[in-house]
Amino acid sequence: MDLKLVPLAEPTADERAALDAVLGAPLSGWNGGPRATGAEANTAAGGHTARAHRHLLLPALWALQERVGWISPGGLNEICRRLTVPPADAYGVASFYALLALEPQPRRVVHVCDDIVCRCHGAEDLVAQLEERFGPEGTAPGDGSATWYRSPCLGRCDQAPAALLSAAGDDPLERAQAPTSAAAVLSLLAGEEPGPSPAAPVPQAGDPTLRLLRRVGKIDPGRLDDYRSEGGYAALRRAFELGPVGVLREVRDSKLLGRGGAAFLAGVKWELVARQPARPHYLVCNADESEPGTFKDRVLMEGDPFSLVEAMTIAAYATGCERGYVYLRGEYPEAFHALEHALSEARWRGFLGADVMGEGFAFDVEIRRGAGAYICGEETAIFESIEGYRGEPRNKPPFPVEEGLFGKPTVVNNVETLVNVLDVVLRSGPGYASVGTERSTGTKLLCVSGHVERPGTYEVTFGATLRDVLELAGGMPAGRALQAVLVGGAAGSFLSPDDLDVPLTFEGTEEAGTTLGSGVVLVLDDTVDLGRLVMRIAAFFRDESCGQCVPCRVGTVRQEEALARLVAGDPRGGVQRELALIAEVGECMRDASICGLGRTASSAVESAIGRLHVFQEGTA
Repeated sequence: MDLKLVPLAEPTADERAALDAVLGAPLSGWNGGPRATGAEANTAAGGHTARAHRHLLLPALWALQERVGWISPGGLNEICRRLTVPPADAYGVASFYALLALEPQPRRVVHVCDDIVCRCHGAEDLVAQLEERFGPEGTAPGDGSATWYRSPCLGRCDQAPAALLSAAGDDPLERAQAPTSAAAVLSLLAGEEPGPSPAAPVPQAGDPTLRLLRRVGKIDPGRLDDYRSEGGYAALRRAFELGPVGVLREVRDSKLLGRGGAAFLAGVKWELVARQPARPHYLVCNADESEPGTFKDRVLMEGDPFSLVEAMTIAAYATGCERGYVYLRGEYPEAFHALEHALSEARWRGFLGADVMGEGFAFDVEIRRGAGAYICGEETAIFESIEGYRGEPRNKPPFPVEEGLFGKPTVVNNVETLVNVLDVVLRSGPGYASVGTERSTGTKLLCVSGHVERPGTYEVTFGATLRDVLELAGGMPAGRALQAVLVGGAAGSFLSPDDLDVPLTFEGTEEAGTTLGSGVVLVLDDTVDLGRLVMRIAAFFRDESCGQCVPCRVGTVRQEEALARLVAGDPRGGVQRELALIAEVGECMRDASICGLGRTASSAVESAIGRLHVFQEGTA
């Protein structure tokens, strides 16, 4: 594509209307309005204002995608005029995200997950049937009104296999379908209405010991009164009684560790931001859980959205944040609608806005949707994406607590971490820390999927073993034998059947040579081809590398190539030479990559080789 304004490429009326809904009507010739004539045509005004709205670039791209099904040259030109963004720059942003199309495609698209968990439940056969009965991915046979694509994990691993329908138009529709089948996907492609959004299974629903999941499945998530009847907003009221310093003290004393994978002390992060003199402060909730096998945050947002709103308000109050953002995964339409409604209700009832609960504290929250980029789960990549740039991680230092979103001090926590704060405030820091272990306090949400009788989101006290979790999930299906468990997701590591007594704590998994990561527990029986599964993990990292640094950009490709040769039984120079190459590439990525994606891209691969002895000499 020519990286400049394409002559004669103008937006359609639909595209203009979509952009006006996000950006407002253009005010001058400077940003897409009528051009002046005469002497006034020699001057321009409003450029600084337009450039200050650069952060609306991704929402504007989404507006076009949802209205017409793709981002046309005319539509992209109009965005560039309206925001005064160079065309090459805007194209670079649009092409970064997998859910945005820069080539014409049908308005009706079905994304079919073929990632590691769905593969355990027949996704490869489902895809083969679609190819045979409809056509290869990306094709639009018949009247050309629909097409389908393979997709990485859609976050519906508890109900695999999964698909996501996107239908563009004046009233766009996005809806997850899980579990699904080839027949169901073909019906969607034929134009039939999708079934209702799947309800997240919570196998422990009703258990009185639950903390984070206690309201999920018990209350109507759309009713604020239901939330309050089950203790909602008691924590915020208590926070106002404690004051910002008191809340910081409780969070510090709780020893709450971040639940997103890095396991950084939340209290330390909050205090560092609270002490920063620069203003404003920002709060970002990382709800972009794109790790294959992860779905716990989605369950919280869909089933108990007000808890996240309340927790963010407490975090903002304690750290002096004026505004919050929920950076939400683009593949989570149900969570988007649940949160959007919760925010609206909270504003109307005085729990958000200029005077929260009459306490003289001003705070509000905005949702920003990601658009299909795993790397945007990295905290600084989130900043880049919200600000309207490619979601590429920044070098550190400076750290987000000093210079984060828009160059200001920023708190970044994921959904599960924030929701834990409600219990911290209500039970006190020491009270919270009395549960769990010395280092791993509180409870942990685990995403249990694969070959178990009852997949779903489970809440366990830190210290429970892998064996305990498998028993909670009903164990293996009858007649199946356990082959391995992937803990921590694609960026985690494999454990063998001999490792079932590993305690699921931060220190316990570290001692066992793995990580809790995002809480994934993917159970694999003896029918799984581990070699091909490992190669799918490598392909995921190759696709999701942002390409900014050479070790990750090249290393993920070389890793997948070596695995492909091993799976094909055609190693170059012998199996041991290929394994040595994989180890060397992995070491390079760990040592020299800018961010955590490159540093963990070989973790599962190397653990499969070292712990499970996949790809031994003479095997595929």
